[in-house]
Amino acid sequence: MTNTEEFHRIKQLPPYVFEEVNKLKAKLRAEGRDIIDLGMGNPDMPTPAHIVDKLVETARNSKAHRYSVSRGIIGLRRAMARYYERRFNVSLNPETEIVATIGSKEGFANLAQAITGPGDVILSPNPAYPIHAYGFIIAGGVIAAVPAPSPEAYLSGVAEAIKLSHVKPRAMVLNYPSNPTAQTVDIDFYKDAVALAKKHDIIILSDLAYGEIYFGDVPPPSILEVEGAKDVAVEINSLSKTYAMAGWRVGMAVGNERLINALARVKSYLDYGAFTPIQVAAVAALDGPADCVESIRETYKARRNVLIEHFSMAGWDVPCPEASMFAWAPIPEKFREMGSVEFAKLLMEKADVAVAPGLGFGEYGDTHVRIGLVENQQRIRQAARNLKKVFGTAKSISRNG
Repeated sequence: MTNTEEFHRIKQLPPYVFEEVNKLKAKLRAEGRDIIDLGMGNPDMPTPAHIVDKLVETARNSKAHRYSVSRGIIGLRRAMARYYERRFNVSLNPETEIVATIGSKEGFANLAQAITGPGDVILSPNPAYPIHAYGFIIAGGVIAAVPAPSPEAYLSGVAEAIKLSHVKPRAMVLNYPSNPTAQTVDIDFYKDAVALAKKHDIIILSDLAYGEIYFGDVPPPSILEVEGAKDVAVEINSLSKTYAMAGWRVGMAVGNERLINALARVKSYLDYGAFTPIQVAAVAALDGPADCVESIRETYKARRNVLIEHFSMAGWDVPCPEASMFAWAPIPEKFREMGSVEFAKLLMEKADVAVAPGLGFGEYGDTHVRIGLVENQQRIRQAARNLKKVFGTAKSISRNG
């Protein structure tokens, strides 16, 4: 191999779509432009004080500075089991059915490493959060991308893809509430998914990272609420959005014992657990007062309402999401031919507003952009005023005009 040749795994990855937009954002900010960044899925709210206090208290104990176990401390796994019992009425054995992960992304990637053999076929939605496909590609698998314009269409597409595949797929990925589309499902959807998986002997990996960010009266279900789901499913969950703990990197993988043990074994070779004081603070989060979760949820809901109302006034009708911290917005007709990357650049250059191009989530996302509810209401209103200048002159606007 020469010094200029790409490494094998790096060659499997496409160019990072978001990098192009991020470079423009950095350039404009360096010029003094005030970019309202709705492109990142990065919670901006502070972590609740009682969680931070527990971190500080534990960090003062030098015994907590040692290596942690890669599965996560037993106290945290027990707290995770209590959460699932309380929230979903699902019983989990903290010894054998739970692994504490260093964020849900790490859990998903290492689970992919644990279960994927060379050439294994994985059914993944498109558009989707990138790790749902590329975690498996990095692990040597092959992605069969299934269009996901709706959850029902995705599940129907999965059934068709199983029939047409020359190699029996190893697993299918579910993610509801969805990043980036904000789609949601009810328990009947999961019943159908479990039945399909059992019929064809495939694994389900369900990402529930946004399970506590919902805006209606009915909270999103867990796939593990379905009878027999543990026979085929593992669910990945996270404290990042629920408790505004994104940078803390605390997640969990729960469910099927064989899959959880495989993940634990891979992790035992690759890492130790997160810093113990972080894990102890995560116990304080899971076992602590629920009012902070409700407050975070209400903040996102209020931002959503402002965004939908004021963007509509600006000339951009954005579908109202029922869950997640995102809106999945179709590119207005007058700009659709540009594609999502050029449209995202246009909004930055002409309106000082950053959004995430849908192409970054798969080719079927190129007609949309993802808008994050990650700025306060005042900034969202300002973004709408800026956008009005663009949409009000749509006939004459181009990136160079």
